[in-house]
Amino acid sequence: MPESPPDALGQDSQISPSACQICGNDAPAIFASKNGYQLYQCQDCHLVYVDPMPSADELAALYNNAYDDTTAGYFAKSEKILRRSRRRLARIRRKVAGGRFLDIGCNGGFTVEAAREHGFEAFGIELDAVSLAYAQDHFPANNYFHGRIEDYPVKNLFDVVYCSEVIEHVADVNGFLSAITRQMKRGAILYLTTPDISHWRTPKNINQWDAFCPPAHCLYFNPSNMTRLLHRHGLRVLRRIWPWKPGIKLYARRAD
Repeated sequence: MPESPPDALGQDSQISPSACQICGNDAPAIFASKNGYQLYQCQDCHLVYVDPMPSADELAALYNNAYDDTTAGYFAKSEKILRRSRRRLARIRRKVAGGRFLDIGCNGGFTVEAAREHGFEAFGIELDAVSLAYAQDHFPANNYFHGRIEDYPVKNLFDVVYCSEVIEHVADVNGFLSAITRQMKRGAILYLTTPDISHWRTPKNINQWDAFCPPAHCLYFNPSNMTRLLHRHGLRVLRRIWPWKPGIKLYARRAD
């Protein structure tokens, strides 16, 4: 993987980078620079991360009408996304008899609706108010919350938490996962996907990888450090799904 030359860091090059959020190693190596952000790689677990992380205001701006009034991204292929969500829920339904389902980063509500169709009491959390309004308008039979999982009230716990292509966006991954596990029943299932920077199809020139897009993506995992991170939060990986594209897909169970 490419490294940025020391002089690319400018006057901030003397500031020590933050320790790895997974293993605590405090001597990361320079990994790359992109879009004005510096990235480091942990020399123990190989997590790649932005440092310093984007500010709260920067992150809020990223998720303000992120899909051009619901005309771009997922919304441009909404029927395809809904069909894929239904297939995924059919597989999840075989593992969990029913109950309460929570989609973190629910976007336009496609997976929340698929969960409802498969017999779950379905809930979605979303930061982008425009996307959430689309979900509420198109799939009104479900329950929605505008905000972060960290701010979601703990009431009745969930049997399934769905977290697809979200964890790479967060600045504080331990706070994020702690908030998730607080919402899960003992024995509940987490379905999680995220890009895999170690995948054999990840481009050697990292800047050619469409998932390498700081500050939108702050964290870049591999299967080993993801398993280590989940275990720290009482989540045991049950199964990893082999992906053709550079990604991690897995089921984990809350063990405690």
